[in-house]
Amino acid sequence: MIAADSTPAGAPPRQGPGDIARLLRSGDRASLELGLARLGLALERSPLDHGLLLARAQCLLALGRLREARAAAAQAQRNAPANALYWDAVATTFSRAGEQWKALEAYGRALQLAPDDSRILFNRAAVRRFVGELELAECDYDSVIRRESKDYEAYKNRSDLRMQTEARNHTAELEALLRRQPLPWLGEVQLRYALAKEYEDLGRYDSAFEQLTQGSRLRRQHLRYDVAVDEQTVDWIIEAFPGSSGSFAPAASRACASDAQPIFIVGMPRSGSTLVDRILDSHPRVTSAGELPCFAEALTDAVRRRYGVPAGRRELVANSAALEFGALGHEYLARARSAGAEGERFTDKIPLNYLYCGLIRRALPRARIVHVTRSPMAACYAMYKTLFDAGYPFSYDQTELGRYYSAYRRLMAHWRSTLPGAIHELRYEDLIADQEGETRRLLEFCGLEWHEDCLAFHRNPSATTTASAAQIRRPLYASSVEQWRHYERQLQPLSAALGAVAAEVRRP
Repeated sequence: MIAADSTPAGAPPRQGPGDIARLLRSGDRASLELGLARLGLALERSPLDHGLLLARAQCLLALGRLREARAAAAQAQRNAPANALYWDAVATTFSRAGEQWKALEAYGRALQLAPDDSRILFNRAAVRRFVGELELAECDYDSVIRRESKDYEAYKNRSDLRMQTEARNHTAELEALLRRQPLPWLGEVQLRYALAKEYEDLGRYDSAFEQLTQGSRLRRQHLRYDVAVDEQTVDWIIEAFPGSSGSFAPAASRACASDAQPIFIVGMPRSGSTLVDRILDSHPRVTSAGELPCFAEALTDAVRRRYGVPAGRRELVANSAALEFGALGHEYLARARSAGAEGERFTDKIPLNYLYCGLIRRALPRARIVHVTRSPMAACYAMYKTLFDAGYPFSYDQTELGRYYSAYRRLMAHWRSTLPGAIHELRYEDLIADQEGETRRLLEFCGLEWHEDCLAFHRNPSATTTASAAQIRRPLYASSVEQWRHYERQLQPLSAALGAVAAEVRRP
């Protein structure tokens, strides 16, 4: 209900000029379904037509039917011509459908056909980052930059791949680029975030924050956003779900009766949710489904079917409290399965599902909800210094960030009081201090037996597309816990906006 986007912070592969999916996404769902039906009829006449096969895979992708899109992309790959753009499109479809290793293989074939294509090199670098091939990803970004010196996103992504050192960094190169004028506004933003990250790695904190301030201010200028609407939305959710008279007790007759037990990992971005997801995904009985938009989509569609298009966000929230919750649970699970969620136990880690804890509890009483938190100043600084690919518009202004975070905390306090025992609170700092103890408590809450692999999450070969894609390849480390303190003076607007919340560091 509060606008969000699950697009990964580490930019996904770019679409090519012939990518039909870009055109398909401009239509509504009904148009996409009609297009898919027409493609099916055309394929009955020409079942080996590679163009039609690729278009079908891309259409399924645009509809969010990722499991089917993967199968269709594999069929398109089997009939692929010796054409680099075609292989690039197949690879991009695989990547966006969550098949990163297959995407990597297809990008390799595309580059055999067109070894100097900078866009395909960029795409392979993105996927190499997702699967943890960080040194190879840096080589690809270097190749992109040699060919396209104005590909500012490549500079930003390259800086994020590793800790920069005095012996090996790109600060002089980035400084020289920023002296070029004029720069496109987004290119300037990307360069400033890259330079801020490298300065921070080198311990040049004043210089880092100056670049971050300029970059975030410029990014905010190009966003239309009003934090007051999000604050009001929290009020509307609390009003619609007061939790009085046992209204949150999941009635068996109304709830989803499926045996599936999804694990929702909720909270704020950059608070450790990817780390927790990797820990759980390392358990043999759990698979990570990544950041699924499925619950919010199922909820919105259910409201529209029953009440029509809501007049505004407040009406949407109010109507959501009167839905058939069992049907909502089944719809979520169907969408999650279509998106590739496998098994009875899977994780859904889109952070802003925190908005729906009450609905999740009603619709899916067997689900587990894990709330990952972090010291407020540390969490907010981590968001402030992240250039998200899309979404989280509150994160580019310190005061707006503090106000949004305070509203989030207020809603989570409401869920804790109305859903006693239903939400497991896991603090990032506690996990750092006692990895095994906190992991054991997490698994117990989720109804999972102990497994040693959960302590070696950094060896998990599964791909991840979040902003933490590089960090989660390392064993647990504590260096980021107090990093925000290098900027206590510069973060005073954030501290003021957080008020008393800012003082919280650790649980007694």
